[in-house]
Amino acid sequence: MYLGLDLGTSGVKAMLIDGNQHVIATGNASLDVSRPKSGWSEQAPADWVRATKEAVGAIKARFAKELAGVKGIGLSGHMHGATLLDAAGEVLRPCIMWNDTRSHAEAAALDADPRFRAITGNIVFPGFTAPKLAWVKNNEPEIFAKVAKVLLPKDYLRFWLTGEYLSEMSDSAGTAWLDTGARKWSSDLLAATDLDQGQMPGLVEGTEQAGILKAELAGEWGMGQGVVIAGGAGDNAASAVGMGTVAEGAAFASLGTSGVLFAANASYLPNPESAVHAFCHALPATWHQMGVILSATDAMNWHSNVTGKSAQQLTAEVGDSLKTPTSVTFLPYLSGERTPHNDASIRGLFAGLGHESNRAVLTQAVMEGVSFAFRDSLAALKAAGTTVSRVTAIGGGSRSLYWLKSLATALNVPVDLPADGDFGAAFGAARLGLIAAEGADPLSVCTPPSTDKTIEPDMALTAAYDEAYRRYRALYPAVRDALKSN
Repeated sequence: MYLGLDLGTSGVKAMLIDGNQHVIATGNASLDVSRPKSGWSEQAPADWVRATKEAVGAIKARFAKELAGVKGIGLSGHMHGATLLDAAGEVLRPCIMWNDTRSHAEAAALDADPRFRAITGNIVFPGFTAPKLAWVKNNEPEIFAKVAKVLLPKDYLRFWLTGEYLSEMSDSAGTAWLDTGARKWSSDLLAATDLDQGQMPGLVEGTEQAGILKAELAGEWGMGQGVVIAGGAGDNAASAVGMGTVAEGAAFASLGTSGVLFAANASYLPNPESAVHAFCHALPATWHQMGVILSATDAMNWHSNVTGKSAQQLTAEVGDSLKTPTSVTFLPYLSGERTPHNDASIRGLFAGLGHESNRAVLTQAVMEGVSFAFRDSLAALKAAGTTVSRVTAIGGGSRSLYWLKSLATALNVPVDLPADGDFGAAFGAARLGLIAAEGADPLSVCTPPSTDKTIEPDMALTAAYDEAYRRYRALYPAVRDALKSN
């Protein structure tokens, strides 16, 4: 048996799988986010421990015999969080989370140093870990002076599980301290935030052993001694492991609250100028790129709130047959945009409205606008040297057949819909636990799920979609300049 632990923003999910990768049981426990000031987002690491105990305890209550057979545990977690420990291993302050924006000035200052993009392959975003430490130094100097170790959230769980200060490449690539191509900490970048390698955890690959479960926890959960803890992965890389998106050219499009176009790479292909994330993958000698859209299904949720109709009602009005784009164009920049603009101040709009623009027309435009945002990310990945020939669609938006047809036609690639199953980060973490415990071949374990159906691009509408995308692209600079003039 193998256990995956996924530390999410809103909860911890535990998943137990057997040697054939069949899901035996899952357990969940909720977490809250503290927002003491505008733009702040924090969690107490003690709550992560509590939630992990609850999630594993839920499995033990029903499947104690199966849990006792666990040989490996894999970890996944939300990225970029700054968890600060003193020399005794005590937490110095609540973890500053991935969606905390207080360090925007520090991020801009670090990003202005050309070494950061050159070494990490990424823009220094306010959500990354390095600018958070710069903020702590500037605003909480008494805490900064006591920092002995900086851990990412899932790696704090590892410390609790094993007593080891260790991390792995995929999560560490989101700190803005990693030499992403060389897969090691950069002394120069650490020094730029007045830190050194002694304050960082050691690094392993996500498939490697990274500690042994403490005897007292093994006893509490009814497990034997010597349970291996895998290096694990950041949440997006863990989801890719769960989806089998690990080989060169494999890609998925996540139509969740935000949107992610994720492509696996056999080589390091940075493109920071287009706000593409270029990170290490969880498997050795592999990397990945991500285009990130800040409002995907969140754009439909906004439209739903405004119209008073559910997302299902809205998409039902449009139907399942793909239509020619109308004159209405929607920019989904409701909370700014990441790829390709890196523009936190841009905002969305409808353009081209007329008396004939009824609710169904607006719903169609929302889906097209998000599809075009994915096309922007595809273009950014292509500019970095990545070829995507097809994608697998996941996330809540993938339940809309119309949206899938729009996405396939906008991207001009087939969109695969996986068969039913849970292939997310907890499953990916469990797979990594299996690989680390058994020394298994990662590619033979991390296979993709079977495909339920494939949505092909509608070639009859390609020209119309190309013209609608041209209008979409022309609107961004106009809106940006109009907002700057106000």
